[in-house]
Amino acid sequence: MKGVEVTDSVRVRFAPSPTGIPHVGNIRTALFNWLFARRYGGSFILRIEDTDVTRKVEGAAQAILDSLRWLGLDWDEGPGVGGDYGPYFQSERLPLYHDAARRLVDQGSAYRCYCSPQRLEEMRQEQVKRKQPPGYDRRCRDLTESERAGFEAQGITPVVRFKMPLAGPIRFDDLIRGEVVFEAATLDDLVLLKSDGFPTYHLANVVDDHLMKISHVLRADEWLSSTPRHVMLYDALGLELPRYAHLPMILGSDRSKLSKRHGSTSVMEYRDKGYLPDAVVNFLALLGWSLDDKTDIISRDELVASFSIDRVGKTGAVFNRDKLDWMNGVYIRKLSVDELVQQSVPFLETGLPRTVERPVSREYLRQIVPLVQERVKVLSELPELTDFFFVDELDYEAEQLFKKGIDREGVAAALRASRERLESCPFDAASLEGVLRPLAEELGLKTGVLFGLLRVTVTGRTAAPPLFETMAALGRERCLKRIEAALRKLRQD
Repeated sequence: MKGVEVTDSVRVRFAPSPTGIPHVGNIRTALFNWLFARRYGGSFILRIEDTDVTRKVEGAAQAILDSLRWLGLDWDEGPGVGGDYGPYFQSERLPLYHDAARRLVDQGSAYRCYCSPQRLEEMRQEQVKRKQPPGYDRRCRDLTESERAGFEAQGITPVVRFKMPLAGPIRFDDLIRGEVVFEAATLDDLVLLKSDGFPTYHLANVVDDHLMKISHVLRADEWLSSTPRHVMLYDALGLELPRYAHLPMILGSDRSKLSKRHGSTSVMEYRDKGYLPDAVVNFLALLGWSLDDKTDIISRDELVASFSIDRVGKTGAVFNRDKLDWMNGVYIRKLSVDELVQQSVPFLETGLPRTVERPVSREYLRQIVPLVQERVKVLSELPELTDFFFVDELDYEAEQLFKKGIDREGVAAALRASRERLESCPFDAASLEGVLRPLAEELGLKTGVLFGLLRVTVTGRTAAPPLFETMAALGRERCLKRIEAALRKLRQD
């Protein structure tokens, strides 16, 4: 493992902001932290960074907790669990950030800035006009005491800005990228404490990572450009740096930034569409990490046993929705009958026609769901795949009964002959095949023609689960009624 000794005490954190519902990019970061902690016997901490009060979304924090719980990403410290380094909502830790900001100002590493939002906006517009890189012009960096007193007398509530070095390289080691270098001249003096008394991400992040004894910071690639600022903050506060690993970006199928059109939806939407948590975990783990060059299906235990930073790539990982669907289908096929029934019930209870009696019989489902298990990619498909098992009347056109090599009279004769055989034969799959296969020969029909005709008759579809098992599940009475309905269609057509 690059730069990391296994003997280290591993403490990692997932620190989302409740400014929206968590999507796959957020949760991929959580997963990599969770896997890293579990792989090395460390601690996975959940911290809610809720200091951006203007962007906070009602219910977002709960959605974060629900998403992690659904995926089985349990946290060792954090909301609902507690821990020695709480509280774990940053809005409850404000005095800690105020103390750090005051210390930085007192030692000359930070300063109070009195620039108004209007002045900052005019400055930005002027920079754009001159095609200059945007950034604070440091007007308040070296104010005299009398100048500061003048602003204070006007009742202006300042922000606190950090004094970034004006020139020179800022270096740090990244466990994925190796040495990373930024030029200080390209970085402006960032705000640490806003005028409303809340810290920015940068200050709160550094203070909390130190106080919570975070050993490794695994976070999205988008935060790479913030890291030189954090390096300088750690240095100014006299604190030891954690080890950084910036995870590769997740890209859409067209290799652009992942968006909703590529599948970057709420994690809970995947739950509601019928994806299995183990399949989603497996899929997300392969977005930027790999076990080898060929293995796609990896159990949760295998992921924990195998995860390491040195298998995380530097380049963007492509989100392939088709691969997720395929993978989810693999996991569905691994379920036992009882597990599949349990997973299916919520989707069938809500998705089947209103005329279907509730609750749906679990015993009946044990006969049905194995018949479609091979075809299901997501559980939300189940109502459409199985509704003919539950409804009284099927909706199809008489033309669908006609097959190549058989006319209307032949269809009617085949249905009547089938009805006669089905009225008295045992109604299990093997017996049905034993009766109907010879019948095709007696009628001078290819088995595919007779079986296709019966498939439409009893299911209303040209493609359905195995015919004899389907008929056995439907039962004699329902199959005979559907043959009668098909004969009526022929007469009315």
